[in-house]
Amino acid sequence: MASDIHPSAVIDSTAELGADVRIGPYVVIGADTKIGDRTQLESHCVIRSNTQMGADNHVHPHAVVGGEPQHLAYKGEKTFTRIGDGNIIRECVTIHRGTIQGEGETVIGSHCMFMAYSHIAHDCIVGDNVIMANAVQLAGHVQVGRNVIISGLSAVQQFIRIGEYAFLGGASGYKLDVPPFMLAHGVRGALYGPNLIGLRRNGFESADCKALKKAYKIIFRSGLTKEKSLAQVEEEIQGSAAVDRLVAFIRESKNGVTPDHKHGGD
Repeated sequence: MASDIHPSAVIDSTAELGADVRIGPYVVIGADTKIGDRTQLESHCVIRSNTQMGADNHVHPHAVVGGEPQHLAYKGEKTFTRIGDGNIIRECVTIHRGTIQGEGETVIGSHCMFMAYSHIAHDCIVGDNVIMANAVQLAGHVQVGRNVIISGLSAVQQFIRIGEYAFLGGASGYKLDVPPFMLAHGVRGALYGPNLIGLRRNGFESADCKALKKAYKIIFRSGLTKEKSLAQVEEEIQGSAAVDRLVAFIRESKNGVTPDHKHGGD
């Protein structure tokens, strides 16, 4: 199928369009952009300068992709937005490019869904298969691992990391790192144990789920110090890549880790 470009679309002469793209009425595409094959840009969406999008993306009306960062130090430097394949970007989503104070780019993986009014700020890194429900807000420099689900009206503070396969409940706020494989919720986000339903849906074996449950109790509910609890987990639970990843994430955390809801959370 040949590309279908509405005559009212405004496309910069430096933009590179892939094969079989569909561009609707009043779309604006800025300078030095790349739009991948079979991507659909619906009416009134805006793709700002220095944005690179892979194949099979679908951008809905009034979304703005690659906008200038909301950062007082930004002075128009050339920074980037890089987006993978097969993403769904719904109405009024905003995604901002990076800053030279950060990584210089905002990076989004493939096969994500960003629901209406969600926001991804400058220098964020979002992995594959992430779902952000309506009005989720990511501040600058946030890192979101693959297969994460963030429920509606939740907000994540700048520089926070959300580990892979985590599930964050709605109307929640996060100022500390959320470890991988965990379920979190609350106005001041707290942990409620491993995300067992999500893990099983993603093909995790029963042995890994049981190992994560045991590790969670030791790390978050034993009353031991962080290092003692992690050492105990390493001694008692061996052969589980998921548990190894959990321990490594907690050790690497510079922000501190979201607490258990019975021990410091809501």
